[in-house]
Amino acid sequence: MAKSQPSTPHIDRLLETCIKRGASDLHLHVGRQPTLRLHGRLRSLETKVLEPADTEAMMKAITPERAQQELQEQGGTDFGFEFREVGRFRTAVFQQRGNLSLTLRLIPAKLFSFEEIGLPEVTKSLCRRPRGMFLVTGPTGSGKTTTLATLIDYINREFDKHIITIEDPIEFYHPHKKSLISQREVGVDVPSFAEALRRVLRQDPDVILVGELRDLETVEAALQAAETGHLVFGTLHTTSAHRTVTRIVDMFPTAEQERIRVMLSESLISVLSQVLLPRKDVRGMVAAFEFLYVTNAISNLVRENKTFRIPSSIQTGKKLGMQLMDDHLLQLYREGKISDIDAIDRSHNAAEMHDRIEASGSGLSEEAAQAAGGVRAIAGGVPDQGEQRT
Repeated sequence: MAKSQPSTPHIDRLLETCIKRGASDLHLHVGRQPTLRLHGRLRSLETKVLEPADTEAMMKAITPERAQQELQEQGGTDFGFEFREVGRFRTAVFQQRGNLSLTLRLIPAKLFSFEEIGLPEVTKSLCRRPRGMFLVTGPTGSGKTTTLATLIDYINREFDKHIITIEDPIEFYHPHKKSLISQREVGVDVPSFAEALRRVLRQDPDVILVGELRDLETVEAALQAAETGHLVFGTLHTTSAHRTVTRIVDMFPTAEQERIRVMLSESLISVLSQVLLPRKDVRGMVAAFEFLYVTNAISNLVRENKTFRIPSSIQTGKKLGMQLMDDHLLQLYREGKISDIDAIDRSHNAAEMHDRIEASGSGLSEEAAQAAGGVRAIAGGVPDQGEQRT
């Protein structure tokens, strides 16, 4: 008898599997089995290879009508939904090669503490500030949402504030605690980030969270809110503190950049840049952070367009809790939490990280030695270009 083909897995069972295995993402693509991202790496499930009818049926099972309409008109859509009160999923549906694909990111139901995600202790004091801008940056999938949820939950528990979040989509749900919290979803409650920020000051906020500073209008509105006496949290896809400042200024026309530098120098209170790496000691992921606390001296660097000096200011500001990304990566490596290859790959200066690991008395793995050698050959030993400006 012919061997029977496995049946198409039901979307609910795939979501249950994602949660039970502790995966961060579920990928559904035509021509491949359902795939989990588990501890940073892709792992295919032992089910049938998905066909076009499979991904279309799964899409329809979870996608609200407004998002299906957007998918038809734009070729892609994003939304969030709650699954059986055990977790929320941030979902992207898109067309590729004429077929539908889905990527679902698990947003844990649990809110984490500062200690659980390894946030610098000094960040608690920044949450007490009555005004200013606190930016959390990093590449996609680096845990920015989790970090922001931790900061908002701390304020929600400890202070009587009115917190307004503007998100696309809403990921963590925050119940009212000591604070009053209002969560607005772009595309559902308000048409855009910029429109939400235009109206937010009439809603008596103390704390404002902007899910993404994605355009000039949103950035300027967020800066104005910080200037006028509100604590503003926001995210950018930048990889370091000084690049964050440069990215914001460069979003504006040349004629306006000096004005924006002044606004930033007066409003910015902190930049927390982060990456997530697979743990070496136990299963799971660990975050590495670069932390900038804006002092008067750093404020002057921003105003005077000398952001290339910010890394050295972070280096000398360790007593204030500041740290560079490469220093934290090296610390995590020495503690046995991450591998040498991951420390080198995620560092801002791979050749220098290679030398620092070697100098620490630890033998480099063959993979790490080859990776660092390749980077050194390409770069010719030239340091990070962002550090060379004068």
